[in-house]
Amino acid sequence: MASNYTVLGIQLMTTGEKAGLWGGLTNTNWDIIEQISGGYTTQAVTDGADTDLSVSDGATGATLAHRIIELTGSLTSGRNVTIPIDVQQFYIIKNATTGSQIVTFKYVSGSGSSVAIANGDTVLVYATANDGTNPDIVDAGFAAGDVTLTGTQTLTNKTLTSPKIGTSILDTNGLELALITATGSAVNEFTIANAAAGAGPTLSSTGDETNVDINLNPKGSGVLKSGTAAVKIAGKETIWVPATAMYPETTNGAELAQTVLTAGNPELKAFAFDTTTAEAVQFNVSFPESWDESTITFQTFWSASGTNTGTGGFTLAGCSVANDIDYDLAFGTPVANTALAASGTQDDLMINVESGTVTIASAAASTNTIFRLVRDTGTDTNTGDLRLVGIKLFYTTNAANDG
Repeated sequence: MASNYTVLGIQLMTTGEKAGLWGGLTNTNWDIIEQISGGYTTQAVTDGADTDLSVSDGATGATLAHRIIELTGSLTSGRNVTIPIDVQQFYIIKNATTGSQIVTFKYVSGSGSSVAIANGDTVLVYATANDGTNPDIVDAGFAAGDVTLTGTQTLTNKTLTSPKIGTSILDTNGLELALITATGSAVNEFTIANAAAGAGPTLSSTGDETNVDINLNPKGSGVLKSGTAAVKIAGKETIWVPATAMYPETTNGAELAQTVLTAGNPELKAFAFDTTTAEAVQFNVSFPESWDESTITFQTFWSASGTNTGTGGFTLAGCSVANDIDYDLAFGTPVANTALAASGTQDDLMINVESGTVTIASAAASTNTIFRLVRDTGTDTNTGDLRLVGIKLFYTTNAANDG
């Protein structure tokens, strides 16, 4: 009886035949088995025709009897590489053809599944021989280069569930796009949600706590912008109070006067503060609801009535009056701004540096705050009247709006 062969070409010798030849034939079988278990070969794929892989019974070298197959050749269109319908085997196949074409690995006939191998990809497939007419070739779900510890890969159509990202996310040029800083005890985070038509996507602060801020911190002197416009944020704010919004105290009040400098030019509407008597004026403001109810600072704007170069300065004190509270309150402790030397030219505008912090008595939201401004005659040295044009108050907000 003649020998039989497996579907991959291993010779199955019948008892009693091949006398004296068993050694050589067996060694050939071992070589074929070695090819099947881990052998590597290349297979040229021809442009314009499919490549049919066939078995070589009892001989080494058949492409389909190798574990690893590298497909080569230059293609201008996609081609098929086929194997006999009864082959049962798994392969590692690389599409190393040129021309950026897909090569499809399939059985020679039938309507079973096949595997399309993109140019440059390496895939793990297995031929099932699961049906005599329409067997399937199945992609085992591994593409060499997609999942390695140190390689550089592009993931396409992959779902990542709760991935851990190190210290940065890079763009396609390998440049830093976002840096990530881990907090060991973190309980709050961002949640990003997309939106249907007619609504915008949402960036939310979420986490274990009930009330969670979102902190956006520009670097250095940078500002927070929307498009090209700066976004107004809670922080330091100013209020300008002109002399015309003030009133003199009944006792030792400064005198409000209007001075014509040159006809048709700005006229000076200012309070004249005496050089020897500590004269005072008062004014009131209602701070926005976003005020943090803390201390304030101030700058005074004034001009000298003469050419004296002595210094001029003022003190400011304040108190807040809440609803259903008597106005007859005591002011807080007066605070002086640093006295500023006059320029020596009459009517030059002089702006004192920002003062130290002023603590307002009974400071609270939803109040009317009254201020008392006094010339600091015990400290300044100017020998003429100081004409107060107005005062700038600096305060701090801690809310986005007054709602």
